[in-house]
Amino acid sequence: MNERKELFKGILLVIIGAASYGILATMVALAYQEGYSTTEVVTSQYLLGLAIMAGINLLVRKKKGEITTTTDKPTFVNLAAGGIAFGLIGYFYYLSVKYVPVSVAVVLLMQSIWISIVLEAFITKKLPDIFKCIAVLTVILGTVFATNAINNLQNLNPKGIALGMGGGIMYAVMLLVMNSAGTSMHPYKKSLWMLTFASITVVVIGLFSMPPVFHVSIFWKWGLALAIFGPVLPMVLLNMGMPKTGMGLGAILISIEIPVSVFTAYVFLQEKVAPTQWMGIGVIILSVALINRKALKAKFR
Repeated sequence: MNERKELFKGILLVIIGAASYGILATMVALAYQEGYSTTEVVTSQYLLGLAIMAGINLLVRKKKGEITTTTDKPTFVNLAAGGIAFGLIGYFYYLSVKYVPVSVAVVLLMQSIWISIVLEAFITKKLPDIFKCIAVLTVILGTVFATNAINNLQNLNPKGIALGMGGGIMYAVMLLVMNSAGTSMHPYKKSLWMLTFASITVVVIGLFSMPPVFHVSIFWKWGLALAIFGPVLPMVLLNMGMPKTGMGLGAILISIEIPVSVFTAYVFLQEKVAPTQWMGIGVIILSVALINRKALKAKFR
């Protein structure tokens, strides 16, 4: 009974974490409409997120003494890689929103589904089974429909597509780290380490892309909300929930980010979403289920 309770707790945590990350692109697009730059958006988001996470760690350590797990060198290196990838997601993903609709940008970000399979095959030196290969092809097919590429090819900016795919690669790296590195660490401490490296990455990139005038108002107008729904909630909730759900079920739950992002863009940005795009999103989610069918059977047996 306890195992089943923990599983459903993990499911809830992952769904909330993925859904909160799903609304980010719409918030970024709204910030762009107010004249803020990508550097201002990303810098405020990650620095405020780091400050919040550091505060949470300090409070928990003083109150309960829970965050005591040491970090060995291999774990430290892996968390650094995951944190750098997380920081790069901010730039790739948010820049893609400048060139393609939010509904397209999130689908490109979620190409991490099949990119993760390729990375896994490269790391383990094992070719994926036939079901995974079929699922990869259906993910790509679903992407063609979800981005409305057939009817809108001339309007799909190549730069936006390249940036979105870059975000997908970085997202795959981050998820790989979240599921394999520092699994014995307290979720708050693990999130703090990854956010630290992400923030360093963002600041370094920002030094080379800083606008002539940095609008400090971004910190209170959009930065706090972006920090809570970006680096803080998803990072903590996914780090807490993924070990309970496992990679297979977790990957399916994370894909809820796509419909959430598309729906918020439809409501707040009035982006038109064709029925074929919803069909493509459905195909992508079904493909994730196919990829992880064995894990699902074992989980709910």
